[in-house]
Amino acid sequence: MSTDTARFPRSSPYWPVVSHPLLRRVLPGLAVSALGDGMAVVAVTWLAIQLAPHSQRGTWIAVAVAAYTLPSAAGTIVFGRLLAGRSGAQIAGWDAILRATALAAIPVAYLADVLTIGLYVTLLAASALLHSWGVAGRFTLIVELLPQRHHLPANALLMTIGGSATIIGPPLAGILISGAGPVWVIAIDAATFAVLAVTYRLAVPTTIGTARTERAASRTAGFAAIGRDPALLGLLGLSLGFFFIFGPVYVAMPIHIVDDLNASATLLGAYYTAFGIGGVLGGLVTGHLRHWPLWTTTIGIVIGFGVAMLPLGLGVPIGVSLPAFALAGLIWAPYRATSMALIQRGTSTTQLPAVLAAYGAITVLAVPLGTMLGGPLVGLLGARPTLLLSGGATVALGLLAGGLALLRRRPGSVPAVSDPATVSSE
Repeated sequence: MSTDTARFPRSSPYWPVVSHPLLRRVLPGLAVSALGDGMAVVAVTWLAIQLAPHSQRGTWIAVAVAAYTLPSAAGTIVFGRLLAGRSGAQIAGWDAILRATALAAIPVAYLADVLTIGLYVTLLAASALLHSWGVAGRFTLIVELLPQRHHLPANALLMTIGGSATIIGPPLAGILISGAGPVWVIAIDAATFAVLAVTYRLAVPTTIGTARTERAASRTAGFAAIGRDPALLGLLGLSLGFFFIFGPVYVAMPIHIVDDLNASATLLGAYYTAFGIGGVLGGLVTGHLRHWPLWTTTIGIVIGFGVAMLPLGLGVPIGVSLPAFALAGLIWAPYRATSMALIQRGTSTTQLPAVLAAYGAITVLAVPLGTMLGGPLVGLLGARPTLLLSGGATVALGLLAGGLALLRRRPGSVPAVSDPATVSSE
């Protein structure tokens, strides 16, 4: 038996995270909340179908899905002065409180027989206003509690929790919806956020992070900080391109299944399940990449993901494209963890919440915008060529980013002071 095996689980890169006296109290609340959100993926659309006029269901479904995420971009600016510089637990806790309150209002309105599609979308939008700040708070808390060498495994663990919930949550929601209805699944989602809010309040002492009393000079301080830092600006551009190019896949995949493969929604579900399983495995692997150079790894993920997507557009047999899509999920999974680690290493603790919230507010727009582009692209090119174009464009984006990174490292070039590429992976 090897020494590492004998020492497991203490030899795992995740052990310092799950054994931390404060984080181990927060992680169960995060897992419960993630499961609620995994169920909400199905419930939000299903309740929209029930509430919307039959002839407008497609439009209202799109509006409801967008309302559950996109208002966070506006919330980043509106609440900039209030939240920037506060502790991670405070910020994440307020997001959980707002989510719980706004989502709980949906079943209350339903019981009062006043729930319309308009009110429903409004409450979904209200629940999402602090979402970017909530995500920023989680990753800020990691920086507050853990040394730098443990940031990547901690980021990966948060991503893995969320990825696992997307596998378990939707089928569980389907069972609950068939028995009780989608409004009560949303009520459960509200309850999970209430649990998370209580977890932050009781598990993390109020003294954590309170030394950072500096507040943002403006509502857009996070955006300004990104704009001043070439490394952060480059990472933002890479992420925007990566997520935007993936957006058309959400339109092309179901049409490819129906028109090109003459298959049912069952096969589409199999592809997404394979992607999700790959994502969970990729999340577990991510913690072991902590000694790899972060910039090289992040760019390599983009290139590798594009390559793994190519079989879908090349018309290979399902026996090849399905494992390839699972591999794409595995490669995709570490991206958010490594990109968050780059931001954590390249930003002061005081500015970190505002920068993370700004980064999240901008990147949250990328996939919906790409999805909107997917409709015209599929209509013009067809589903399979659109998938091929998405994979090829992703590879090209990664190669372009790699070329620019090499130019920045040429002898005589002077990197930005806060460029994470110049920071040791340790």
